[in-house]
Amino acid sequence: MDRRRFVSAAALGAGGALAACGPGPGNGRRHTGESPDASGPAVVTRPRVRWRLASSFPRSTEILHKAAEHLAARVGALTDGRFEIEPSDAGALVPALQVLDAVQAGSVPIGHTAGYYYRGKTAALTFDTAVPFGMQARQHDAWVRYGGGHDLLQRTLDDFGVVRLFGGNTGTQMGGWFRRPVTSLADLRALTMRIPGIGGRAMEQLGVVAQTLPGGEIYGALERGAIDATEWVGPYDDEKMGFYRVVKTYHYPGWWEPSAALSFYVNQAAWDGLPASYREALTTASAEVNALMLSEYDARNPAALSSLLEKGVRTAPFPADVMAAAADASRDLMDDLADSDHARALLASYRAFQTDSDRWFRLAERTMASAYGVSESV
Repeated sequence: MDRRRFVSAAALGAGGALAACGPGPGNGRRHTGESPDASGPAVVTRPRVRWRLASSFPRSTEILHKAAEHLAARVGALTDGRFEIEPSDAGALVPALQVLDAVQAGSVPIGHTAGYYYRGKTAALTFDTAVPFGMQARQHDAWVRYGGGHDLLQRTLDDFGVVRLFGGNTGTQMGGWFRRPVTSLADLRALTMRIPGIGGRAMEQLGVVAQTLPGGEIYGALERGAIDATEWVGPYDDEKMGFYRVVKTYHYPGWWEPSAALSFYVNQAAWDGLPASYREALTTASAEVNALMLSEYDARNPAALSSLLEKGVRTAPFPADVMAAAADASRDLMDDLADSDHARALLASYRAFQTDSDRWFRLAERTMASAYGVSESV
């Protein structure tokens, strides 16, 4: 296969990637082409590559969705516009909860999604997004970057022919919107709730009927009464989603998502077909997205919470018996995940890092919060 055909094959997919033009990337090597004057010196050129990006997040979830737009803009800037990525709305290219499937199949070269949506493929992908009663955003980021998490997660995704890049983090989430306040563990029995991941399975242990719905379908399901409760993200996104128009009880904390890390998944063949400088541009841009998303949520959530309270929303902590039962169920479920050597290595690495990190956070950060008189209730 010649180089031009190789680039097109790596970058094209059904319904997804757009044509890549120009000389092929040759596994990351820069190519020399002739100048317009055939008698003149050779010049270094870089290929034009155009990809389409499939997203799990609708435009209505502004911060989540624009992460892909920021990635595209930065990659374009870092490659002088020669590597173009076109983000799509959730569901436009593939169903919102099938982004990993599409990237794995090569239908699209890149997707923005959450690993725990695909726990049906392997529960190990839970560690890519959120572990109930697990680490917060900074801790999770530190584990991935410096605690061995990256290699363990990438080994999981190697089985799918997918490369993992940082895709942002929402920080600790809220416990969600409930048609009726949860005053005891008994109130959860037979309640239908939109909640994905291992958190959903833990809720099932408490008697909840858990459902996984894409973001664009949640409001309608809540409004129709098809679900009794839903979790999404936090005040800023939840206000934009309009949940307060249907229900007024807003529980906290989101114990199932103390950190909600997102990922950009890249098809391995498409990744291998890029020049090294383009792969570096993707890596750099994804790290920038990761930092900016958390900062923006930290900046916007406080004002959004105040706005929700002014609209008559009532915040309430989960009762102690719910938290205790949820912690027990979550611990047992995470133990059950360790059904292979790789899963056991993931769980052991995650727990060991969290133990040390929690000790430090309790000593420093939480002590400072108490010193400043930060209230434990809203």
